[in-house]
Amino acid sequence: MSREIFAMLMIAALLWPLVLVLRQPLMTALSVRDEVRFPLDPLWATAPLPALLLALLGGEGSLTLSAWLLGGVWVLDEPRRVLLAFTALLWLLAGWYARGYLAGERDRANAGNGASAARLMRFAIFWPLTLSGNLLLLLAEDIASFYLGFAVMTFAAYGLVIHSGTRDALTGGRAYLIMAVLGEGLILGGLLWGAGSLGALTLGEFREGLVNLEHGVWIGVLLWLGFGVKAGVAGLHLWLPLAHPVAPTPASAVLSGAMVKAGLVGWMATLPLGLVEAGAAFAWLGHAMLAVGLAGAFGAALVGVCQRHPKAVLAYSSVSQLGMLAVLVGVGLTTPALWPTLAPVVVLFAAHHGLTKGALFLGVGIGEHPPRLPAWVLALLLALPALSLAGVLGSGLVTKWAFKAALYEGGHSGLVTWLSLAAVGTTALMARTLWCQWQGERQARRDGLMPLSAPMPIAWLLLVASALSLPLWLPVLAVVPAWPPSTELAGLWWPALLGVALALLAGWLTHRRPLRMARRRPPAGDLWWPLSRGMGHLWGGTRPWLVRLAAWKAAWVAWWVALERSGTSALDALGESEAWLRRHAAVLMMAVAVGLALALLFSTA
Repeated sequence: MSREIFAMLMIAALLWPLVLVLRQPLMTALSVRDEVRFPLDPLWATAPLPALLLALLGGEGSLTLSAWLLGGVWVLDEPRRVLLAFTALLWLLAGWYARGYLAGERDRANAGNGASAARLMRFAIFWPLTLSGNLLLLLAEDIASFYLGFAVMTFAAYGLVIHSGTRDALTGGRAYLIMAVLGEGLILGGLLWGAGSLGALTLGEFREGLVNLEHGVWIGVLLWLGFGVKAGVAGLHLWLPLAHPVAPTPASAVLSGAMVKAGLVGWMATLPLGLVEAGAAFAWLGHAMLAVGLAGAFGAALVGVCQRHPKAVLAYSSVSQLGMLAVLVGVGLTTPALWPTLAPVVVLFAAHHGLTKGALFLGVGIGEHPPRLPAWVLALLLALPALSLAGVLGSGLVTKWAFKAALYEGGHSGLVTWLSLAAVGTTALMARTLWCQWQGERQARRDGLMPLSAPMPIAWLLLVASALSLPLWLPVLAVVPAWPPSTELAGLWWPALLGVALALLAGWLTHRRPLRMARRRPPAGDLWWPLSRGMGHLWGGTRPWLVRLAAWKAAWVAWWVALERSGTSALDALGESEAWLRRHAAVLMMAVAVGLALALLFSTA
């Protein structure tokens, strides 16, 4: 491909979603029809299409624009190409899915419901705006563009989370926004500290120069935690199980499938992975990432299997899977020589998880609005991405073998055992998700079936097929993953078998003691609620003192105001006296002169 065509595709990939953002208000302003125009038309759904074409046809290259901010540099290399391909594909199919998912909003808007029309327009604007930020951070090599894309994606997604406007949606949006502001502050602090110390403008210069800074490891800690908010690091994951269940299903799919990977992209772009010069200073950070990642992988599974809403279960599954990805990144810091082998595995893991988790989230909406398929066929199709995420077949099987082989090569066989045990939790989470979906799907079938040719089933089936066949179409991007040998299948499948057995045992115990198990069920958001109550108690305890301080402040201000008024009155009186003296100055001077003359006269006499 010529450089001119590559540049055109790159510019189109970044600008086309923004054009569609501006198109929605213009359509509304220029519309003269009485009927509300459905803003989620087929053209709106093409927002990620130029990015997908860039990933499939663009090859490797770069685009530089010196007039952009501090100098724009956008790069498409092999890792970015894979990340861009699965991200654009997920956004494309989820956007088509949204056209059917929000058709009810269109009908209510056409019936005169102003709230539905406002929600529909808000979704139509914030969806491509969030996408534009997601694409920009994937392609950006200069620090300014990278952070701009990250911030736009983060804050625009708030409009998607609170789409319904319900109390739960606002609670989830509040948790999302609080954690987002915390993460953005840490990221901005780390980037400004490092870039200012190094004089770096690009991520490559930043990453390589970080090892030479005296406080480079502390900058790394800030970036690990800041990007960890988006990546669902244990303790910073609170927004995921609160935001996912309340967001529209297509928004949940891209939140968990694509946007959370921005945290992983941030780690790979800014931390000195694969640099031997990083030494022991960054090795302890890698060990911390290992420990926290394993804690998230196991802890999220334990809390997730207790949830009732399938999207909450899937949110905890994302925390668990991202914990495994954090472990692999941590190994890259502790063993820099292994990172060239681990980096393609991490990208493959991200692509597999993004497409598969997107298919699982869209499957929740399919369970609520099932198409005209036999029940057993629908159950099988819903189970396929769950089995893939558990590592039984398709891209999940290939991904699990890839990271096990890489860790064995680096001498981390013990870590393979821990990750295999974490995969047991993944299987249990998938079993819980399918159980919750099956219960909801039985009720949905009584309410009627959707045509198979509707946008929702078509998009979901395409995404399921894309996720399962990922190892087959990745060679288009010059990536050829290896399939595991048959002798390794038993070692790859035993966690799934053990997870199914534990899920059946847990289901039997729950059936035997439903009330006791229900009382011990942790709520979605886990730590958010005690923290929220603790802050409430803290506010309740400090509020009387704050009221007293406010009263003292008011009294102090009142005293100063009274003093100022009295001083002002004295000044006014002095000014009046001065004016009187000016008016009678001549008479007074004559009187003083006469007085002095008389005094001299009488003194001489």
